[in-house]
Amino acid sequence: MSDTLEFLARGLPLLPAAVLLIVAMAAWQVIQRLLAGRPEVNPRGDFRVQVSKLVISLLTVVVFLVVIPVDPQLRGQLLSLFGIVLSAAIALASTTFVGNMMAGMMLKAVRNFRTGDFVQVGDQFGRVTGRSLLSTEIQTEHRDLVTLPNLHLVTNPVKVVRASGTLVSAEVSLGYDVPHQQVEELLEAAADDAGLADATMLVMELGDYSVVYRVVGLLQEVKHLLSVRSELRRAIMDRLHGAGVEIVSPSFMNQRALDPREAILSAPRTQPAPVDEPRMEDLAFDKADEAQSLEELSQAHTRTREAIAELADDDQELTDEQRTRKQDVLTRRLARLETAMAEARQRVEDDD
Repeated sequence: MSDTLEFLARGLPLLPAAVLLIVAMAAWQVIQRLLAGRPEVNPRGDFRVQVSKLVISLLTVVVFLVVIPVDPQLRGQLLSLFGIVLSAAIALASTTFVGNMMAGMMLKAVRNFRTGDFVQVGDQFGRVTGRSLLSTEIQTEHRDLVTLPNLHLVTNPVKVVRASGTLVSAEVSLGYDVPHQQVEELLEAAADDAGLADATMLVMELGDYSVVYRVVGLLQEVKHLLSVRSELRRAIMDRLHGAGVEIVSPSFMNQRALDPREAILSAPRTQPAPVDEPRMEDLAFDKADEAQSLEELSQAHTRTREAIAELADDDQELTDEQRTRKQDVLTRRLARLETAMAEARQRVEDDD
């Protein structure tokens, strides 16, 4: 009995430290549930969780050094050592870790692009697949994943393709013998063939041997940006060659002896491209599509939860039967969204 009491007496001073560790672990779990929720419900909660856990970890270390049963002089030395180590770490990582963290907060506040958007930073072009506290991930047209530090995005211009539509253009050089009125009709028709709206033609340059024309059209479905750029150039060749117009871009040189009355033309396409022809974006940006779908499902889930909450506080004159029926519909929709989000998140994780 005396040995037990002696053991308890020795361990009693360590009780505050043990309680502190338990409270810190519990706080981690509470933050995970309150801020992040279930991963399939709120995929963007990781950002807030990382910041909160970092603050809790630093506070836990400080309080732990204060409550451990050691000599006050030693405690002061430990606190001073921790302060020196923390200050040195912040000073050494200020250009990387802290800089990327502050840049990540800035990007979250500015919200200049979203998951699924086409962005270009320097030589990197692709669709955004994920954003975190320190970096942003994009998927390139080659289906590769590129991680860009947030500090790089803040210190360099970021070109974002607007989701509401973007202009697609292509240039071609033609001889002076071709009337520009005919060129305008053919290029605008080619833009229509490629699925572009409000097409227009511009004369870009009057060269020594040819005229440079540019056709511009509005693409409303930016998801197929790369395919439409290619389709526009194919349509230009089909329209010009179909009308007997030679393309002399960038300069026309021919060392073969040919009949001067023979035009250098390729055979025009006689049949339109199949509507269900697979596009390269479906292969190149699969993870970006999944990430965008996951974010859209998350937004729909949030709106449904808000609708359920508003229904409970609604003062409209609804009968109990009507209120119950409407609540059942919203509850079933909420369950379907959670299932779809779980499946989408699993597909995103499988792609990593």
